[in-house]
Amino acid sequence: MARQPEVFARSLEPEEAQRLVTITRSTRDRVRLRRSGIVLASSQGRSAGEIAVMFAATEGYVREVIHAFDDSGFAALSPKWKGGRPRKFGPAARDQICRIAACKPAELGLPFTTWSLTKLIEYLAEHARLLVSTETVRQILRAEGVSWQATKTWKASKDPDFVAKKTRTLDLYDHPPADGRV
Repeated sequence: MARQPEVFARSLEPEEAQRLVTITRSTRDRVRLRRSGIVLASSQGRSAGEIAVMFAATEGYVREVIHAFDDSGFAALSPKWKGGRPRKFGPAARDQICRIAACKPAELGLPFTTWSLTKLIEYLAEHARLLVSTETVRQILRAEGVSWQATKTWKASKDPDFVAKKTRTLDLYDHPPADGRV
């Protein structure tokens, strides 16, 4: 097998070198510490093999870090992974859950006025064929800014004389009678 050509980090400005030193001395993130150390060692003229021995890494990893730093600078020092398993429900299912939650249950022919998470899940399972947990629905609705709970509203009176009675009562509070009882 032929020997790999040597790879070195681009020449660093004094501010960049100082920033790398600061990162290696102050960061608590092990990946960031290791990557910045690799770039510093490379800028000092050490070969990929020497750096790999120093950091207990493979030469391939050292080369990847150096190339990434040359391409994208300090952004290459931070890890880019995300934790957790992939989402179980895609955008179409998430959109359908949000649309149904935004509807009034009475519009869908249901005998109640507001959704609860349990009722919403039962409806999704029966009509949309979506088997979703309570927590998943709650997280989807929260992420989309959809509230399934009823908003508090003011109930108006159906009495035709309500305005006159209200005006008279408020006037009594503002101008109480001589005996002071309202």
